[in-house]
Amino acid sequence: MRPKISVIGSGRVGTSAALHIGLRELGDVVLVDIVQGLPQGEALDLNHMAAILGLDVEYTGTNDYRDIEGSEVVVVTAGFIRKADMTRMDLLTKNSAIIRDVSLKIKEHAPKSKVIVVTNPLDVMTYVALKTTGFERERVMGFSGLLDIGRYKTLIAKELGVSWNSIEAPILGEHGDSMVLLPRHTSVGGRPLTSLLTGDRIEAILKETREMGAKIISLKGWSAHHAPGAGAALMVDAIVRDRNAVIPVSFYHMGEYGFEGVCSVVPAVIGRTGVKKVIELELNPEEREALIRSVEKVRQAQQEVDRLLASGAS
Repeated sequence: MRPKISVIGSGRVGTSAALHIGLRELGDVVLVDIVQGLPQGEALDLNHMAAILGLDVEYTGTNDYRDIEGSEVVVVTAGFIRKADMTRMDLLTKNSAIIRDVSLKIKEHAPKSKVIVVTNPLDVMTYVALKTTGFERERVMGFSGLLDIGRYKTLIAKELGVSWNSIEAPILGEHGDSMVLLPRHTSVGGRPLTSLLTGDRIEAILKETREMGAKIISLKGWSAHHAPGAGAALMVDAIVRDRNAVIPVSFYHMGEYGFEGVCSVVPAVIGRTGVKKVIELELNPEEREALIRSVEKVRQAQQEVDRLLASGAS
């Protein structure tokens, strides 16, 4: 029997994730959306794709959360999308209510699932999903690190004329403007990036990486979805196939990196049970200070969302 993987939200990111999950033949996919006909139509289209490519997967579209029952993994992409003049934090009020409602339905209908949150602002929405489901923290994680690292690697590869497969790079902190990229821990063919590029060139790459999401929105008119869909599927792959893969995910801290009670991106070992272990990197004082600023930015947003949810704001 194939695993069941549910994707909540049938917009661009959700359908991209569903497509890549199918291409990897990770399991049967249930697409859920509140819009009548949308997930059903996407499922038909994706089933035809699977037939053309000879993929052993089946897609189902539904407006009923009862159909996610038995899901091994639930990918949450539902929510308002970011516009060009918006930061991820501008989405806080609108999307916190949506993720709360979705999380309650996951808790009711798929209580044994692992949850991957993709909705922005990512770290805070991961926190909302964790607190609302009441699941063990190992089963609730946020997707973003692979996206930011993908952008970072692309710029380094172009600068140095190498394959991005030759680049290893970690990331910490918020999925946003304060993300902590670590040139000292970034290696190309085993050599640290700091030995290959000047400080000015590295700073330019870091700046461009942080601004890449807004650039894509300004060029396309909507936010990225090809890369997020592929990255979310890679996380599903690590869980379903018990890869023990090291992937940067947003995760609720209980002492890791010296933080408590806040979600932020860390490199972690991902397998069938979810987050198995956090990898803690050695940070110098400058890196540590940047991480503190980044995580405290998320903590402040979490405190705001706690007030919003407590007051019933939507």
